[in-house]
Amino acid sequence: MTYRTLAGAAALLTATVLAVTAPVAAQAAPAAAATPCGASAMVKETLPNGTTWQMCWRINDKAGLVLDHVFVATKRYPQPVQVLDSIRLAQLNVPYDTGDTEYNDLTAIGMGGYGLETLTGDDCKGGSIRLGSDGGGDPTQRKVLCVSAEPRGLAYRLHSYEWDEGTEESKETVYSQQGHDLVLRTISKLGWYEYVTEYRLHDDGQITARLGATGDLAPSEYSTSSNGWPIGKAARDYATMHYHNAFWRVDFNIAGKGGEKVEQYDTTLNGRGSMTAKLNTKKTAIAKEGTFSKVNQRWWRMVSPTSKNADGHNRSYEIVTTGGDKYEGHPETKPDITFSQKNGCEKWASDNASDPECPLNIQTVVDFVKNKETLTDPVAWVRVGFHHVPRDEDQSPMPMHWQGFELVPRDFTEMNPLTPAALAGANGNTSGNTSGN
Repeated sequence: MTYRTLAGAAALLTATVLAVTAPVAAQAAPAAAATPCGASAMVKETLPNGTTWQMCWRINDKAGLVLDHVFVATKRYPQPVQVLDSIRLAQLNVPYDTGDTEYNDLTAIGMGGYGLETLTGDDCKGGSIRLGSDGGGDPTQRKVLCVSAEPRGLAYRLHSYEWDEGTEESKETVYSQQGHDLVLRTISKLGWYEYVTEYRLHDDGQITARLGATGDLAPSEYSTSSNGWPIGKAARDYATMHYHNAFWRVDFNIAGKGGEKVEQYDTTLNGRGSMTAKLNTKKTAIAKEGTFSKVNQRWWRMVSPTSKNADGHNRSYEIVTTGGDKYEGHPETKPDITFSQKNGCEKWASDNASDPECPLNIQTVVDFVKNKETLTDPVAWVRVGFHHVPRDEDQSPMPMHWQGFELVPRDFTEMNPLTPAALAGANGNTSGNTSGN
């Protein structure tokens, strides 16, 4: 079946939702968000659970797909609230283990321009294709953006037991719901590799940014057993191992107010309780620019100092970095995340293009933060590495492998935005025991 698009918005698509088990209940359309782009550059779609995402999209000749002015509204909270000012790739650094080959794919080749592929075949099966230019100056409109709604599995499940005073019996209710994502993706061909830039906007407000790599192994990049893996007959051809160091630039604008604060949380052992170890979680305010790395039980969030949810808690988004290989060959590829003060000259995480009006000494994210500016308008540069050790199964074509991270709402709403109506009052400790659970 297909899911509803919002009436009155121009150029909206109808994408196919797979495996939807029940029709969407009728509801009033959420108010429009203030997005400064025309209808052809806007995506505004409502998922089966009633969540509406709205944003502008464009193609940059180097970064490829860029999302601007990203808003979310849900069935429970129909007023659109801004999450991001923009999100895009900021570099793809590919050094080979021989030490003789290295690429900065975005600045040297580009995910847009001639590298941007025209979608065809199964590239957008079940979705809808948008026309757009390649960002490289060619005004020709091509099929470049796939927009689709895709099941993401079980959104929640709760087996509830409640006492019914009328029957004096325990009443059992199972609350269970499938979730869906609004997915935007483009494909770029850079040499032998083909890259899928993908943003998955979940119906609970979460955003997943990821880069998929497919295509083929480069036939010119074969070496020896010391830094390659045997591909083909016997032990004759060794496909060289290499890294994919992907960077994203994330600029928040929570509730359109900006001025987010960066906070780091670390959890450590703190003695023992009566049964097990006690843990203590400490918040550290990051007031100045810097580079940071993931350690056990450490995470970061971008929090609005002014915008609050209905419980009076400051809205924020947590930056969740998952497993990734750290490349030690460059200073800029070592940090997992860098927070810098917003600066128009700081465009690319490495090989930052020189501009006649910009300083020449800001070539990497490490350079961006050397002067330790106070963070009043922070930008997050997120790095996720992947060490590609080729295998026989990589030919041919190469199976897709992914690397990325997640932006998870934290106190953005006072309850799960997908909470069923029957549980609308289950906010806080409802057991009557105010001492905690």
